[in-house]
Amino acid sequence: MPLDPADLTAALIRCPSVTPEEGGALVFLETHLSAAGFTCTRVDRAGISNLFARWGAKGHPRSFGFNGHTDVVPLGDPGDWTMAPFGADIKDGFMYGRGATDMKSGVAAFVAAAVDFVTDTPPDGAVILTITGDEEGDSTDGTIALLDWMAQSGEQMTDCLVGEPTCPDHMGQMMKIGRRGSMNAHFTVTGQQGHSAYPHRALNPMPAMARLMDRLSSHELDTGTDHFDASTLAVVTIDTGNPATNVIPAQTRATLNIRFNDTHTGAGLSDWLRAEAARVDAEFGTKTTLQIKISGESFLTPPGPLSDLVAKSVQAETGVTPELSTSGGTSDARFVKDHCPVVEFGLVGKTMHQVDERVEVAQIHQLKSIYSRILRDYFAQ
Repeated sequence: MPLDPADLTAALIRCPSVTPEEGGALVFLETHLSAAGFTCTRVDRAGISNLFARWGAKGHPRSFGFNGHTDVVPLGDPGDWTMAPFGADIKDGFMYGRGATDMKSGVAAFVAAAVDFVTDTPPDGAVILTITGDEEGDSTDGTIALLDWMAQSGEQMTDCLVGEPTCPDHMGQMMKIGRRGSMNAHFTVTGQQGHSAYPHRALNPMPAMARLMDRLSSHELDTGTDHFDASTLAVVTIDTGNPATNVIPAQTRATLNIRFNDTHTGAGLSDWLRAEAARVDAEFGTKTTLQIKISGESFLTPPGPLSDLVAKSVQAETGVTPELSTSGGTSDARFVKDHCPVVEFGLVGKTMHQVDERVEVAQIHQLKSIYSRILRDYFAQ
């Protein structure tokens, strides 16, 4: 009997797997996948739970993979929810619950598609599922841990699809063939504290910080490339924490986020930020320290066989030809791209991370049909 992806979604939503808690979600999936003949391995690292599942021969030259996550973001104020956050209740054709969209429905759809496919039409090849509990957190011990373990164990995907929500408004609208890079920079500008009535006896770090943030945010990083929009830089906070109007503070801090395209690298942008900070220090006499975290580099899977396969399957099941996009934030595809070609396709993501997160039940079934067609066509080639 075919697996119902909506039932699987409901079961996963009822697992309270707020990062880094496993919540029973991976245990549930391992049980179902093992029963279907998948070889399952828990790849847990640093308190994070991950699951690797393979049907078929290890190291087969045709090994199609799916990647996804079962961890979810916190609820916010539970009192703001009108439906039980972990209830998986259905109302007006929508299933409610944290992770309903991002991305327990996507995981359920590819698990159901994979199990039915290998059961009904066992392929000449391997189907691999990599499912993490650390996508919404720091992402250091999730998909990275799975890929590290795969490299050590001789496991290999030849192509991979990440099941993140990719469609802005309606099913089939968009797939991702790449992502912008992302980095955060934390600045601390130090001067000398003093009395605000005697500014010549102090060194105010505030004007230096204001000048630096203005220079950075006013700079045009680029105008975009063939597959990417223009890179963006956003100052997200400036904090001094000075409650006194008669004191010039000794320090002030600021943070900015850069989303960058394939014109740049994280290292190159880091050098630019440090150079601009040094210019301002030379001008004002301040001292700036800088901490940078690069969450991921930009990447692109050039349009070709994998994106064509996914696009044709989406069009066949929805009647819509998806746009090939690199928009949005980051995903674990930024790690998978170092292992094999990777694209992303999933549901409409309008309510992800929101209160009363919900997914249209009919779309879960539609997504399973798309994933099933991708598997059939991939192994029929």
